[in-house]
Amino acid sequence: MKKFSVVIAGGGSTFTPGIVLMLLDNLGKFPIRKIKFYDNDFKRQDDIAKACEIILKENAPEIEFRATTDPEEAFTDIDFVMAHIRVGKYAMRELDEKIPLKHGVVGQETCGPGGIAYGMRSIGGILELIDYMEKYSPDAWMLNYSNPAAIVAEATRLLKPNSKILNICDMPIGIETHMAEILGLESRKEMIVKYFGLNHFGWWSSITDKEGHDLMPQIKEHVAKYGYTVKIDENQHTDASWNDTFAKAKDIFAVDPTHLPNTYLKYYLFPDYVVEHSNKEYTRANEVMDGREKFVFGECKKIAEAGTAKNSELHIDEHASYIVDLARAIAFNTQERMLLIVENKGAIRNFDETAMVEIPCIVGSNGPEPLSIGDIPRFQKGLMEQQVAVEKLVVEAWAEKSYQKLWQAITLSKTVPSATVAKEILDDLIEANKEYWPELK
Repeated sequence: MKKFSVVIAGGGSTFTPGIVLMLLDNLGKFPIRKIKFYDNDFKRQDDIAKACEIILKENAPEIEFRATTDPEEAFTDIDFVMAHIRVGKYAMRELDEKIPLKHGVVGQETCGPGGIAYGMRSIGGILELIDYMEKYSPDAWMLNYSNPAAIVAEATRLLKPNSKILNICDMPIGIETHMAEILGLESRKEMIVKYFGLNHFGWWSSITDKEGHDLMPQIKEHVAKYGYTVKIDENQHTDASWNDTFAKAKDIFAVDPTHLPNTYLKYYLFPDYVVEHSNKEYTRANEVMDGREKFVFGECKKIAEAGTAKNSELHIDEHASYIVDLARAIAFNTQERMLLIVENKGAIRNFDETAMVEIPCIVGSNGPEPLSIGDIPRFQKGLMEQQVAVEKLVVEAWAEKSYQKLWQAITLSKTVPSATVAKEILDDLIEANKEYWPELK
């Protein structure tokens, strides 16, 4: 069986050790000969890499490992780029959340003005990674789960239309894990789902088991009472803010009980509730910096000092196993059915052909083959048209360095009450993002 070479772009991420553990856990399905880390922050990556090197030595000494800040070294002789970069790190995420909140608007890392600010930082970073991949390993595929995935996907569609990049998100996977728990199933893979929307902006229209039995009524009954809240042993979505997000699905569902919603819709349908329940001094970014950030770097330091990972509490991020399924689908032409963010091209019949939609695809060696969704209802279509216009305006603003288009994008976001507020937020964001955004005119 062929063995693969992988570079993790964003080697200094708190999610990197979990991805390494997950790759090790799946070597039988996806054999690896080489793992490389690439990051432009040497110190941060080095702290993670020292621990991961020990983990690899103890579990799979035959895998070659190196961490580098040199693009040529990182991207030469690789089959897959697994990209999860965060341009500006958590310090900028904190500003993405707190600046809109200061103006009474949702402060969230991928939704509303915060997501737009993050998108303006991410576009250049992702395009740079694609350039490196195409220069040094032109046959490689990039599996990108850098946020905000919707804006990044639109940027790659418009500015790198022929690149071998798959844009993915693990949030539906996380919600489907909760659904499987509601149903008493062993795994979400026992369900066949129909889903449509944009990234962080979608709905399940059908869920059946392998025999075709309808599972929607049972899930709907639970969601109508409790949202997606279940007793579940997971490491990633456990903070108070996440518990509230899963519970709030009950109210999102009430707006349209014919479909099951993605939890992120709370930011668009209940922005007043979100702002009211936000702590303007201590946002999700602070939770992460005080929680996962300290935990992961603390564990990595312990491993490096002890010279062994034997007593480490680092764990596999279950959602990350989706990445292995995707890599396998491409590597071994498995024709697995997966949710991906792809150009619509008629898959949703009554929607913009060029919109980057999140829908089920059959994935094989040539990439994704989107499944036909047909027509979608007016309510979802109206919401999606507004949101897709926001995403397209952001990418055009970045490419054209247009202040006007970015102001329009923020004005059009369903989370923002007026063009006046949009302009005030934009001016604050420009000031905060001087180092990262193109200079707008």
